Formats: sequence, C-alpha cells, structure tokens
Amino acid sequence: MIARLIDAELPERVYYTEHGGFDTHAVQAGTHPRLLEELGDAAAAFATDLSARGQAERVVLMAFSEFGRRVKENGSAGTDHGVAGPLFLVGDKVKPGLIGPPSSLTDLDAGDLKWKTDFRTVYAALLEQWLGVDAAAVLGERFTPADVLTIARTDAAEVAGE
Repeated sequence: MIARLIDAELPERVYYTEHGGFDTHAVQAGTHPRLLEELGDAAAAFATDLSARGQAERVVLMAFSEFGRRVKENGSAGTDHGVAGPLFLVGDKVKPGLIGPPSSLTDLDAGDLKWKTDFRTVYAALLEQWLGVDAAAVLGERFTPADVLTIARTDAAEVAGE
C-alpha cells in the first residue's frame, strides 16, 4: 500500500506503519525469530516493489522499536523492557554496515545494555540530510547527524523531486 502511495507521488514525505508482537515477556524463543523473519521479508518485499516501480532512490525505510529488551531471561522464558532498542535503515541511498560499536552483553547497567549510539543522531541525519528540515526543531536540541546516507542534502532534494 505504501509503495503504491509513493508511486502516486502524493505530497506526503513520511509514511508510518507498524508490526506488533515484539513485546515478548514470555516464550520469546519461539516468537522472536518468526517476528524478525516477517519484518525482514516485509522490508525486502517493500524494497523490491519500490525498485520495480522505479522509486527505490527516493525512499529510505527506517525500522525501529520504542523499547529495547533486557539481556537476562525472565521467569517466563521471555525478556522484559530494556534500553538500547534496535533501529535499522534500508534504501539505495543508505550506507551499508553498522554504526558505532556493538553493545556488550556482559558490561551492563543494572541489567540493561549500555547503548553506544544515540538514535537521535540517526534521526538528525534523516531529518536534515534526507527531509531537509531542521533536526533541532524536531528533536528539541542539536545532534551531530550520523554518517548513514550516501548523499548530501543537495542530492537528497533532487531525489525527492524538489
């Protein structure tokens, strides 16, 4: 549906959808791999659909979670809410690879991962370099944009048809 909306060249610059079920407080081992496979398959299908429509260079997909998970399993064979939630980007104009060092599974803060990259630096990059808006106005303060895109803002304006 979103690929069709993008193909229609509507004025909207941001679309949002969600894929629930990741709040795995119980029996996580059976659920989590299936959910990740569904998410990966959906992202791949979306990217393929955009390519087929000739729209792949105009889109960056950002998948994120509003919370991370604790490292230690709880008493219900799941994990509880934690910090250091995941975020990934997909798109022809996205630099491949990881940003920053991975969190340690043993050096924890009261049972939580110590996050290494502030997600707002990724948001700042997308806001400023992709959407061309003042990230500080959206985020409430200035963050150095993460090095996640292969293009500069002037190139992004061309991709967006500005």
